[in-house]
Amino acid sequence: MEKWLKTPKAVYLARESKKGLHWAIEILVFIAVFVVCAIAEVLVVTPVEAVFLLSNQRFLDAAATGDAEFAKHIAWAAMGENPDWHMIASLFSTGVMILLIILFCRLIQKRKLTSIGFVKKGFLKEYIKGIAAGAALFSAAVLICVVTGALKIEYVAGTFTLPLLLLFAAGYMVQGMAEEVLCRGYFMVSLGRRYSMTTAVLINSVAFAALHLLNPGIAPLAIINLTLFGIFASVCFIKTENIWLIGALHSVWNLVQGNIYGIKVSGGTSQCTVLTSVMAEGKEFLNGGDFGLEGGLAVTVVLAAGTAFLLFYKNKNNLAVKES
Repeated sequence: MEKWLKTPKAVYLARESKKGLHWAIEILVFIAVFVVCAIAEVLVVTPVEAVFLLSNQRFLDAAATGDAEFAKHIAWAAMGENPDWHMIASLFSTGVMILLIILFCRLIQKRKLTSIGFVKKGFLKEYIKGIAAGAALFSAAVLICVVTGALKIEYVAGTFTLPLLLLFAAGYMVQGMAEEVLCRGYFMVSLGRRYSMTTAVLINSVAFAALHLLNPGIAPLAIINLTLFGIFASVCFIKTENIWLIGALHSVWNLVQGNIYGIKVSGGTSQCTVLTSVMAEGKEFLNGGDFGLEGGLAVTVVLAAGTAFLLFYKNKNNLAVKES
């Protein structure tokens, strides 16, 4: 892979600020950063949960009985009746991750924002390109499943409202960017300060997949696809020299998957969908089954093709130079 990957300007800027650490230490630091971000996200979502439960009369009645287990049962039931509000709150809470990682890179690693991929020039154009690419790539995987009979798409009226869909769209814009800032803008670039881009790409991609190991419906092919998405996203960051395109692509990939086609997003479901997709039994190897399309061969094909295209793609405006 090294012959097709050039070191992006972001890595050179990061190297100028501070030398890279041993890969094992970089991984430990990454885990620590992720844990801090996860705790911060919980702290953000908890007040939202509290407001929701305090407005639920059944929960208040259960709490008044003094039976903690019964109140807990009612709380879970109340949240399960309308999971979309909780999912939207969780998506927006990842904005804390973006903020904390920026602070970590600026204050601890002494890095500039451009070394994370936040390049000012042409950012809007790159973001729009990412939106289009994300919708097109996931739709290609859907098309493969439809043509092979692994998926049937239906239109079901009344399963969503436009305001709720727009909230999901905004939430995914934050969440998709947050994961790219964490894994590509911060972690991959940090690894690239000391190691080759191939090493940096592979380690951060495996770490990205590991973050999803506790998701519902996880399976071996899903892990492979998550790693492959990490590789695809990493190569995209390197080739485009910015975080905007892949951040938008990641966001729209999730939005289209969950709220347009009505397919599980890494095992998670939403009630707010424009369409309903029915998975064909016996073809889980293509449609991903309980994990959603990301656990199936259709996504493997699309990501492999997308990665191959990027590896051979030559960007005339690429400022990178070959790894010495």
